[in-house]
Amino acid sequence: METKKQLKKVLSKTSSMHYAKLVFRSALFIAALAVYIINRINGTGEYFGGLDKRPFILSLIWIVFVGEMILRFFPSKLESMGCQKQFGKAYKPTGKTEYKNISWKSTFAIVAAWIALNGFIGGLYYAEIIDEGILLLISLAYSACDMICILFFCPFQTWFMKNKCCTTCRIYNWDYAMMFTPLIFTESPFYWSILLCAIALLIRWEITYKLHPERFSEVTNACLSCANCTEKLCHHKKQLKSLWATNKYRLQFAENTEKTEKI
Repeated sequence: METKKQLKKVLSKTSSMHYAKLVFRSALFIAALAVYIINRINGTGEYFGGLDKRPFILSLIWIVFVGEMILRFFPSKLESMGCQKQFGKAYKPTGKTEYKNISWKSTFAIVAAWIALNGFIGGLYYAEIIDEGILLLISLAYSACDMICILFFCPFQTWFMKNKCCTTCRIYNWDYAMMFTPLIFTESPFYWSILLCAIALLIRWEITYKLHPERFSEVTNACLSCANCTEKLCHHKKQLKSLWATNKYRLQFAENTEKTEKI
């Protein structure tokens, strides 16, 4: 009984929503990949292996992601505080005025790494090694990875920004612009409509960050403190870190025991 109660506390509405998104986005990627591969095997030679002749899948992609982005422009009780902190409703002054935000160097490093990765992908596209279908598949894979970053492991958090959790993430609302970056190399109005919406969301975020930096720091915004957190998104990452540390300790213990026995 206690375990079930603990799980209910840990699995908040926001956590549940992100798990649902992970399952849905993964399924969407697998479905698109299957269609692409099947049509490639059949040698149809059609654009995106014939996926364009299945308007249901493309329409679903557009409706889901554009719909999610439009909702991000407005306050929401279900969304994570990570993206909601841009709004005045999610700002509760702590009384302190000296805010502390992520270094611009860390942000620049992320931008440089992302440009390098997707620049390589763009190079493959212009060299005709991959096609527009692959670019869309990469974007769908990015969308699933976005949920993995939130729930389990985020390389940007761990290797670049060193922030405590998604709630204080400097680039939380960069997610859609980053996941649809590969579409910048296409000429399709369909793809560009998705990308432009993502860019608009990014610009809105950056303008708010410039005008109201106090909303983005836990030092000045009480809503970002652990004491006021109801999402528990960091719980899963902490579990993985604990599991990793435990396994590492056991491995080291086993190695030391083996060396002792040899001696």
